[in-house]
Amino acid sequence: MKTVKIGLIGLGEIGRAHFYNCFRMKNVRLVAVADTSKKSRLLAKAKGVRKVFDHYEKLFEDPAIDCVIISLPTFLHAECAIRAMEHGKHVFVEKPLARNVKEGKEIVEKAQKTGVKTMVGYPMLFSRFATAKEEIDEGLLGDVVYANAVNVGSGPFSQRSSGSFIPSPVPSWWFKPELAGGGALIDLGSHLINLLRWYFGDEIASVKSVLGHRFNMPTEDSALCFLKFKRGVLATINVGWYSLQKIVKIELFGTAKVISMDSSTKRGSSQFIQLLGVPTAESLSFYNELNHFIRCVANDKLPFPSAEEGLKDLEIVSLAYRNEIKL
Repeated sequence: MKTVKIGLIGLGEIGRAHFYNCFRMKNVRLVAVADTSKKSRLLAKAKGVRKVFDHYEKLFEDPAIDCVIISLPTFLHAECAIRAMEHGKHVFVEKPLARNVKEGKEIVEKAQKTGVKTMVGYPMLFSRFATAKEEIDEGLLGDVVYANAVNVGSGPFSQRSSGSFIPSPVPSWWFKPELAGGGALIDLGSHLINLLRWYFGDEIASVKSVLGHRFNMPTEDSALCFLKFKRGVLATINVGWYSLQKIVKIELFGTAKVISMDSSTKRGSSQFIQLLGVPTAESLSFYNELNHFIRCVANDKLPFPSAEEGLKDLEIVSLAYRNEIKL
C-alpha cells in the first residue's frame, strides 16, 4: 500500500486522538498540522511534524498532501471541507457533517464536482456496536420491533485531562445554535441516527423529538428522539450532556432474540486516546475508522460513511428539531 500523506486541521480533544493515531499507522505520514493554538502547534513540532501552520488555508497549498482530517468546530466544517476539495484533497471530517442541511448539501455537491473521497467520523460503526449489524442482516434477531439507543455524558463540560475533576473552559460556540447547529441532539444524536440508519435502512416514516433545557442554555442539553422506520422498526434515541458518567448503549428487541450492548466510562478516564499501555475500546474505534479512510484513499475505494451519509443524518436531525413535541 502506498504511503498516504495527511494534513491534520484542529488539535482539540478528538483532533489529538487522530494526531497520535497517525503515528501508529503504517503507510501514513503526517505531513502538516494547522491550529490557531500556539500550544497545539508546539506539540506538533515536538512530535516531529515539520510543517505547522496557524491557518488551514496555508496547509491546502502543499501539493504533497493527499488528504486532510478536519477536526474543527462545527461552524467551520463546510468552509474548510469545500476549500480542501477545491485543492484536490480527500476529506475526513468529524461529525456532524455541517451545521445544517444547506451546508451539508454544499459539501456533497462540491465532493461530487471535484471527485474527491469524503468520509464522516462516526466511530461507532468501527466499534463493537458494528457486530449487531451482522446479526440483524443474518436474521438472528428475527424481526426487530424496537430499538433503544443511548448516548449520555457530560458533553462539552467534560474535563479534558485524565484524573482531573475540574471541567475545562468551554468554547462559547458550543452554546450558540447558529454556530453549533444545535445542542445535544446534533452533537450526540447524530452518532445514533447514523448507526440506526445503518442497521435498518434510510427510509424513515416519521421523526419526533422532546428537547430538554435543564441548564437554561440556548441549545438543548438533552433530547429524546422518536423514529419510525418504514420497515416497521420503532426507535428511541436518548442523549444528554448532564451525566458525570458516560454511557453509550444499544438495545435491540427482536421476535427471536434481544441483544444489549453498552460502553460506559467513569469520570477521570481517558475517553478517546490512551497514550500508554493498552488502548481503550473507544480509542480503538477512532483508530479503526481513520485506518479505513486511509486504506480507501490508498486503494482508490469509496469510504463509508461518506458525506452523502452525513447529509442524510443532518436531514433527520433537522426534522427532529422541526417536529419538537412540547410537554
